[in-house]
Amino acid sequence: MGSRGSRTYQDNGAKPIEQSTTARQATSPPSSVASGPASTARPTPAAQPSWIQRNPLLAGIAGGLAGSWIGHMLFGATDSSARANEAGEPVGENGQAGASGSSGMFILLLLMGAGAWFFYLRSRKPAVAPDFSGIMRSRAVSGSLLADLPVSTLRTATIDSEITSADKAAFQQSLTDIQTAWGKQDLSALRRLVTPEMLEYFSTGLAELTSQDQANRVEDVVLLQAEVRESWVENTVQYATVSLHWSARDYTVSLSKAPGDAGYLIEGSAEKPIETTEVWTFMRYQHGKWLLSAIQQVA
Repeated sequence: MGSRGSRTYQDNGAKPIEQSTTARQATSPPSSVASGPASTARPTPAAQPSWIQRNPLLAGIAGGLAGSWIGHMLFGATDSSARANEAGEPVGENGQAGASGSSGMFILLLLMGAGAWFFYLRSRKPAVAPDFSGIMRSRAVSGSLLADLPVSTLRTATIDSEITSADKAAFQQSLTDIQTAWGKQDLSALRRLVTPEMLEYFSTGLAELTSQDQANRVEDVVLLQAEVRESWVENTVQYATVSLHWSARDYTVSLSKAPGDAGYLIEGSAEKPIETTEVWTFMRYQHGKWLLSAIQQVA
């Protein structure tokens, strides 16, 4: 039970932690990136806009030219017929037959040809597709957040640390104080010695014993051997995993019976100490006080 930071579910030679508020790392990729034919599917691209939507200016010019041509065909012919000479031939403004109609048609054809050539040149220019290949740190713009972001913040940094003799003395004192507070069912004392997660486990265990009208006594704790298995730092938090071997009088009694009565001693011995070995992990913030953060049984 408890938490060992980023190493909560790593194999450290003891039994694995099964109860923890630390999120377990995913062991398989999410379904959205799973291998197989389904992962190669691509979304259907959106429909391209029409030529009129992509080229409103050209559409307006083309529409104006078409309207001018239609207007010339309708009203130009009427005007020419009204000014026909006696021979029945149309007469322009300068008196020459067909001059105005021919010159207007020539200019209209030139404008339409220029518009078609401009559209042809523009349609041949390839559109630049946006690049969604991702942003790499080497391509980050100088001064941007990506360029200035330290690499250590992109992942949990784990650095090995040293444990001093003062730290080992603190581990030994914590063992005695925690076992004593547990035996006395003193949650206030435990709150000053363990992390909130471990306090919840201890509180639940004490509630179960109280519900069964029982109490677990742990007395005369003597540390026999201590071995630091690993110690590391994650950001501002320091961890240390220690193998502790101690002896103590560990027994369970009934709260509804008096000492000496039949059924008072439920389990263990009140006179003979027993030896126990467990793996405890301690943590502290910025060289503060060590707190118990996890307990593992020996594998």
